Amino acid sequence: MCRRIGQPLCGRPNCPATRRPFPPGQHGRGRKRVSEYQMRLLEKQKLRAIYGVSERQMRRYYERATRKTGVTGEELIRQLETRLDAIVLRLGFALTQRQARQLVSHGHVRVDGRRVDVPSFQVRPGQTIELTEKGRNLLFVREALELSPEPPPYLYRNREEFQGTLVRYPERDEIPLPVPVEERLVVEFYS
Repeated sequence: MCRRIGQPLCGRPNCPATRRPFPPGQHGRGRKRVSEYQMRLLEKQKLRAIYGVSERQMRRYYERATRKTGVTGEELIRQLETRLDAIVLRLGFALTQRQARQLVSHGHVRVDGRRVDVPSFQVRPGQTIELTEKGRNLLFVREALELSPEPPPYLYRNREEFQGTLVRYPERDEIPLPVPVEERLVVEFYS
């Protein structure tokens, strides 16, 4: 997907898009013209790949965002950002979205003291996310805590206790996405 978009969506330093910055396939180097529909589709696919959600989930998030009172695009990204796996990634307990998803689905994460193994769980402000004893001892979790930067301002992290709290809902400019995303085009794609 990174090569299809032409940008490193996965966030890894050895991303395939950096080595070969053209789309995969026989005709990858030849395509130049981009249609209006393709621009919108690529923006939507970019957002899907960053958060690791299926098309059905993405459509459901969009429908939920349109029912809210705020700006639909910002609300869509806010819902994606407050998923449990995204919060685990932003807190620095994992290096990639897939690692965070695996950490949650294997039952290593507790929300307010209760084990949650659903990566799409919506975290509300004030809820505390912590790792279980077994999760704290995992090698990649310790490695991620050393390598990851400080969490964004809407999150509080206690590194020694392996826990963090969603202080408030994130603003659009605070969300650290690996590549720039035009959420307006995603809304236009679905509408």
